[in-house]
Amino acid sequence: MLNRLLPRQVDNTYHGYKLALWLFALVMLMKVAMSVNSIFNGHMVASSADGIPLDTFTPASAQAVVSLFAAWGLAQLVICLLCIVVLARYRALVPFMFALLLLEHLSRRLIFLVMPIVRTGTPPGFFVNLALLALMAVGLALSLRSHDSPPVA
Repeated sequence: MLNRLLPRQVDNTYHGYKLALWLFALVMLMKVAMSVNSIFNGHMVASSADGIPLDTFTPASAQAVVSLFAAWGLAQLVICLLCIVVLARYRALVPFMFALLLLEHLSRRLIFLVMPIVRTGTPPGFFVNLALLALMAVGLALSLRSHDSPPVA
């Protein structure tokens, strides 16, 4: 399994299930849309999708949050561009990229557990991120298994 996660040769050879490639592309489309939206429409994303009560912040504080959303969106977009290159040219790294995306996602959730953000209600962003988490976990599992692998007991 480690050889699938960190292959010795990085090429376009892919041994996992094709469904994982489709899930990878879907995750990338969703994350690209989310990152671009965070860059160009951060105020709306922070207040509605993530439930951050920006209206209660001072203008400078609200602007700082929106700027951080834009910076985070840019970082996500760069990761997505790398994932698109992997999907197009270096498919042997698809399991690694799924693992990297999962690590980033789970680490961010851990940070928010330690340093929570005050939110209003149950914002829809929670459910979108939960769906992304599930897609990434299933995609990783499918990308690590090959068609000739015996079933895991």
